[in-house]
Amino acid sequence: MKLFQSIFQNNQWDPALPEQSNASLVFVFGDRAMMQQDPFRGVLSNSFSQGDIVGCSTSGEIQGTAIYDQSLCLTAVEFDSSTVQVVDQVFVQGLNSFDFGQQLATKLSPQNLKHVFLLSDGQLVNGTDLVEGVTSSLPDGVMVTGGLAGDDVRFSETVLWHNHNVTSGLVILIGLYGESLEVGYGHMGGWRAFGPLREITKSVDNVLYELDGKPALELYKEFLGPHAENLPASALLFPLSLHQDDIDEPRVRTILSIDEQQNSMLFAGSMPEGATCQLMRANNENLIDGASDAAEIALESMPAFAPELALLVSCVGRRLVLNQRIEDEVEAVKEAFPDNCAMTGFYSYGEISPSLPIGKCGLHNQTMTITLLAERES
Repeated sequence: MKLFQSIFQNNQWDPALPEQSNASLVFVFGDRAMMQQDPFRGVLSNSFSQGDIVGCSTSGEIQGTAIYDQSLCLTAVEFDSSTVQVVDQVFVQGLNSFDFGQQLATKLSPQNLKHVFLLSDGQLVNGTDLVEGVTSSLPDGVMVTGGLAGDDVRFSETVLWHNHNVTSGLVILIGLYGESLEVGYGHMGGWRAFGPLREITKSVDNVLYELDGKPALELYKEFLGPHAENLPASALLFPLSLHQDDIDEPRVRTILSIDEQQNSMLFAGSMPEGATCQLMRANNENLIDGASDAAEIALESMPAFAPELALLVSCVGRRLVLNQRIEDEVEAVKEAFPDNCAMTGFYSYGEISPSLPIGKCGLHNQTMTITLLAERES
């Protein structure tokens, strides 16, 4: 596996892009406005004409152990023997996220499929149903990792990038193939639940209306106090822990938007009726420890191989809490990996990873999620 990394800032790529690359897969994570500028697409298509260019807008870009804003962070991957297939489709409001994911996944060839990395719009899709739909159409044992695009803390519009197509609503599946490819993954949060458990008594998919028979938004605002004026951004500081009888591990859910007239809250993932939820909070040390734990879990899932590339997807809520210490969580991840393991990724509106190394894939919030790639020698 050969890697090339570059960052676009101050009107230049550093280091300069190659005239012609043999990379089969190029990740680009960056600022929404910059991604929507046509010149970038043409320049990258010329340099990386042999591969698929994929990426998304973010709430902060990760390259190495640094965090960037208003940049484009590029990582080009030239595999030794592994192959790539990328499929995409635009999701529009009114579609069923499960059916959409199921149909999109059928576009991937199942033969020798090793892993799927998923990038999705972060505003329009029910992430829970999307992931379940995708996994239901994949061969047994094929796991899904990835994340939902971000848009700083604006919660306005997210965009996805696949070759010449840069648009909102896009969902991208990156199929990775080959016997020599090794994949590891792990996720961890570091948030702590507190306060009473409350039952979800009225919801539709990922829209929450009532908790314990009372308007959910009113209850949430009562807890936030003066922070309620800054919703939905302030909700990132106090997510909800979701408990379901059929899932052993609680899932964390954060708010994407609120509806004052309906007294409701829109979440990135499903909030099923009958489930219970609890408020959460975190401190810096817990989050940094959680990132380190995610790295160790990912390494343990591929114990015989040294990772060459780490794809990090961390939640924008973690960035708000850690604030000036945000690079500490990325440095904690890097300490677990070999010096020559490259890192890239982004801050997101939702993270995708199996709950356990051999468990069910699902949507998470407020976690550090890591995907490791390596190739065995032929």
